[in-house]
Amino acid sequence: MNLKKVNSSMVYAIGYDPKSKTLEVVFRSGKAWGYEEVPKKVYQELLKSESIGSYIRENIIDCYPSYPIR
Repeated sequence: MNLKKVNSSMVYAIGYDPKSKTLEVVFRSGKAWGYEEVPKKVYQELLKSESIGSYIRENIIDCYPSYPIR
């Protein structure tokens, strides 16, 4: 999965695999999480959001199955 650096104080980079609908988020803390069953539309909205950190907190964390990557 290709990761894209983002302009966020909370998130370093994000990546998305449309085939598996998996979103990968690398936080500035160094931790990385995978989120499953994320629709492409949600990923696109995330990229366009005014605050990536706020969008992730409100629309992704605790909304989709997740697992730690590192």
